[in-house]
Amino acid sequence: MKAGLIVTLFILFAATALPALEVIDDIGRPLQLEQPATRIISLAPHITENLFAAGLGHLLVGVVSYSDYPQQAQSIPRVGAYNNINIELIISLQPDLIIAWKEGNQRQQFEKLEALGLTIYVNEPRALADIATSMRHFGILTGQEESAELASRDFLDRLAALQRQYSDKEEISVFYQAWNRPLLTVNDRQSIGRIIRLCGGRNIFAELPTLSPQVSMESVIARDPQVIIASGMSESRPEWLDDWKRWPFLQAVKHDHLFFVPPDIIQRHSPRILQGAALICHALQQVREGLPG
Repeated sequence: MKAGLIVTLFILFAATALPALEVIDDIGRPLQLEQPATRIISLAPHITENLFAAGLGHLLVGVVSYSDYPQQAQSIPRVGAYNNINIELIISLQPDLIIAWKEGNQRQQFEKLEALGLTIYVNEPRALADIATSMRHFGILTGQEESAELASRDFLDRLAALQRQYSDKEEISVFYQAWNRPLLTVNDRQSIGRIIRLCGGRNIFAELPTLSPQVSMESVIARDPQVIIASGMSESRPEWLDDWKRWPFLQAVKHDHLFFVPPDIIQRHSPRILQGAALICHALQQVREGLPG
């Protein structure tokens, strides 16, 4: 009896002493869960996409506006916009994990949620490989590492294939236009800047200190890029991309190297960003081969 009791106590102790689920979030804070998360709220569209990509979409109980991919995400309750969340609604959904976006969410709002005792993971991918890391972390926090690891490896394999294909290509100068009024671009620390470099391009505003700087028309003209790439806000080519035709002496205009990439596949830090990267790489290759846009 005594031996049996000891074995029983050992099993009970082992069960209660299981290691917690622990990761470091993207602002360097350790995050620990005693049990796998089963009720998750996503505070950014790219986070929603990454959860679905990692096989964890069924755990979502709330998302923000524009969480429209994949289609299943469209039926999940909305908890406000990424920059204006509904705290009372979030609390009512009783999440055991909230994934916030450092760059997009209002810090005071998710800090208020944290002060109320809710668990917050802050997501802020910069490098493309960070997307894979995010999916891995989400897998750990939900106790579903296997599906998340498969998604992460697939993403990294496809990223590596692009890198191999374009690593030794002739350099092409690029202006990426995120918006027209004001005229916005990206620097080389921003993910789109990294994609331009991956494709063998040289971002003409790589050195600017802010991630999404405002620039002048005169500065673009002075740097005379070989290629102009625009995104915009919808799946349609923005009309303002053709406004560059007012400056026919620009290399990009003279050779019809004006390209469009849909924003959802280049501006979101999700696996679909590799679709946008492939379009940019293909556009730059067209330029190398002397083909018009």
